[in-house]
Amino acid sequence: MKKRILGTKGLEVSALGYGCMGLDFGYANKVSKGEGVTLIRQAVDRGVTFFDTAEVYGPFTNEEMVGEALRPVRDQVVIATKFGFDIVDGKQSGMNSRPEHIKAVADGSLKRLGIDVIDLFYQHRVDPNVPIEEVAGAVKDLIAQGKVRHFGLSEAGAQTVRRAHAVQPITALQNEYSLWTRSVETNGILQACEELGIGLVPYSPLGKGFLTGAMSKDTRLGEGDFRSILPRFTAEAMEKNQALVDLLKRIADQKGATPAQIALAWLLARRPWIVPIPGTTKLHRLEENLGAVDVELTAVDLAGIESAAAAIQVEGERYPAHLMATTGR
Repeated sequence: MKKRILGTKGLEVSALGYGCMGLDFGYANKVSKGEGVTLIRQAVDRGVTFFDTAEVYGPFTNEEMVGEALRPVRDQVVIATKFGFDIVDGKQSGMNSRPEHIKAVADGSLKRLGIDVIDLFYQHRVDPNVPIEEVAGAVKDLIAQGKVRHFGLSEAGAQTVRRAHAVQPITALQNEYSLWTRSVETNGILQACEELGIGLVPYSPLGKGFLTGAMSKDTRLGEGDFRSILPRFTAEAMEKNQALVDLLKRIADQKGATPAQIALAWLLARRPWIVPIPGTTKLHRLEENLGAVDVELTAVDLAGIESAAAAIQVEGERYPAHLMATTGR
């Protein structure tokens, strides 16, 4: 597995990470804890060293699964988790990035993961009620105490990133980024990463499954699948957005690859400090995703994708309004 570096302090990770959320949270097709542990270890066996979770996934159960899976290989992997929400009676209940809460979450995550230090600790969403300087200061304290190694933000606005970075250098930003979600290219995030030496960790790099080509306007989402509330996953939107999948299929056929591999290879080609974290519950999909690292897209290929994609209007926002409002702050 090829490696990449996040940030200026030399955090080395596999070129593709593993987003563990969907193993038991957010989607209809969840796996058991044992199945999840097995799949995570199979990812390690195939060279993945970068694993992403959060206390709110479950809540708590995803961290426990990741911890059990990775404890035997702790010295070989980088574990990222996140803070930023109140959890009441087992459910997410508003944002909370007060410094004392951040520190309590760190202790809880360390316990659930069964580790001595969190490699990368992200603020999950920017809390409008807590100055970002206080958030960065709290993580800086945790780093000084040896409980955290690196600081990250997720879905923050570019100015917020710059303010936080001035207090505690940011190693990585985790934002949605894919061929159908390209806002980081226009909202100052890519520019900030370039200028400040921050890595970018795209989540949902396969469009929450849509860009794999395995979905269509006739797809019916199972009960409890959060995609059912997303504007891009209405039948009408999926029918219109099929043009993007068709583009990926055309390129994939030329390269002897799959649409998912082209979508991931495109992201890897954008910058050398971009590390996508696709998730899956299936071993064959994991292996397919990892194959993207060996797909070479030439300058001609990339220009062709760019030109064709520019002619496709993506239908639907990526989140409903109340969730979009939590991004870009």
